[in-house]
Amino acid sequence: MVSVITAKYDWILALTTIAFVFSAFGNGANDVANAYATSIAAQTLSMATAGVLAIFTEFIGAVAMGKRVTDTIKNGIIDIKRFDDKPGALMLAMGCAEVGSASWLMFATRMGWPVSTTQTIVGALIGVGFASEASINWGWTKGSVSQVAASWGIAPLVSGAFSAIIFGTLKYSVLERQDSFKCGMRMIPVYLALTGAILALFIVIEAPTAPSLEEFGAGKAAGIIVGVFFGCLIIAYVFFRPYFIRRLVRNDPRIRFYHIPLGPLLLRENPPLYFPGKGDEAVISYYEDAYGQVRAGQKDADKENVTLNADSVMPTPEITAMSSPAHIGDDEEKVTPEPKPQKKHLEPTERFIDPVRHLSWTNPLKALGYIKWLLLQGVTRDVITHDSPELRAIHARAHRYDDRVEHLWTYCQVVSAMMMSIAHGSNDVANAVGPWAAVYGTFHAGYVETKAPTPIWFLVIAGLLLGLGFWFYGYHIVRALGNKITQMSPTRGFSVELGAAITVMLASRLALPVSTTQCLTGSAMGVALMNYDLGAVNWKQLVFIFGGWVLTLPCAGLVSGLICLMALNAPHL
Repeated sequence: MVSVITAKYDWILALTTIAFVFSAFGNGANDVANAYATSIAAQTLSMATAGVLAIFTEFIGAVAMGKRVTDTIKNGIIDIKRFDDKPGALMLAMGCAEVGSASWLMFATRMGWPVSTTQTIVGALIGVGFASEASINWGWTKGSVSQVAASWGIAPLVSGAFSAIIFGTLKYSVLERQDSFKCGMRMIPVYLALTGAILALFIVIEAPTAPSLEEFGAGKAAGIIVGVFFGCLIIAYVFFRPYFIRRLVRNDPRIRFYHIPLGPLLLRENPPLYFPGKGDEAVISYYEDAYGQVRAGQKDADKENVTLNADSVMPTPEITAMSSPAHIGDDEEKVTPEPKPQKKHLEPTERFIDPVRHLSWTNPLKALGYIKWLLLQGVTRDVITHDSPELRAIHARAHRYDDRVEHLWTYCQVVSAMMMSIAHGSNDVANAVGPWAAVYGTFHAGYVETKAPTPIWFLVIAGLLLGLGFWFYGYHIVRALGNKITQMSPTRGFSVELGAAITVMLASRLALPVSTTQCLTGSAMGVALMNYDLGAVNWKQLVFIFGGWVLTLPCAGLVSGLICLMALNAPHL
């Protein structure tokens, strides 16, 4: 039953609900793209496959683990006591914060600007705090602006360190070894098991009913890690290893990921393959661009002539150095013109609308074409190809590794990407749900109510909108990230995603709403620096992203603050 005191403010609830939809949608389009951008850039996942996974993983993260940080956004940024006995003013302030957040996110996403959705909502709340003269929690207390702001600086560094360590161990234990494929076959079960164990541990400790780490106990935590690790290790040896032998050692191009359940049967001379794949190659080139050329490794003198690995029946293609490689800053006329792409990617209009454009509107095929365009236009665009001399020069400075070893880590990368997405859903769902939950609770209570538990159906709706935002609108950010910081590959993407996921999950456990954008950017930079070549990092893109971070807080705060100021001081009859 709605209170009489707040019943007249139903229009605020309605407008805030609309703003919430755009805020959650924009959150998904901007931040969920970060979780899967490296997987798509490394050609481990397609946009459509990542879109389907995102809908499920964001939903799981938001519903199962998102409540804790939502409470911080509702209560920790501005002083709610300013609105005591003024429930309508609180509803208006939180509604303006939601509008400011949604407006900036949709604008930034449309411009291809990867920004922090956490900074966006915190900036919006600060803006309404100034407009309503509410005290802003600047002090170093739980959930304060100071702690949140500190996490913006600390999180990228911590995330970058985690990812650099993960990639460093992988680099020296596998990638840089003389027989990298043999080492990779030996180590991949361990990495699969370790990734599964970390994922299981965080899912358990992040559950809504989970106690604190101190109450949970180190013994139980260690037991979960060890148990899941050995369970995954057995699965890796029984099912994954025969699959890898069949596909990569015996070079069987018919093998696909859905044959993994066959396990030891794949070691037979003629295994019972259902739905065998088509093609001539068992593994693709993870470094080849749309022009059919490989840039990575051209600056690496040690890899100019890659020899055949001992256990291999398929050599890694030879890499030859460019005679006069392009450098960043070269004049355009000095850069060798690029050949046209070998394969043209059909954009949504070319794929779905052009073939039926000539048909009559009464023809069902025309309607079907437009429906396909509407539903699939966000996941059928080319988000990988970048025709840039500067970016090609950056990619040329990155090390190149055996494509078969890279293929081994695509499976780890899928798990790490899902883990990153679950972490995002658990942490960043608060950015959209927090203000809406405060408005909804106050509207029904009739007094200022921000302490009530966040309804689970709020998180359900938000989780779905996060996934749909990526499906329909996330291609802008995937295109802006992906390979634009450094040359991406499955091993690099795995390290980026796992390091960032660990950081975000830890922050979520501590109720710190950190930015997944900043964590992933820090991780990408940490992995890029493991090339030991500053030229392998696109510093211009990092400055571009950093500029977005700097502008986000004041812009979101300005929009929400001005709207709130005008609404609070508007004349009325």
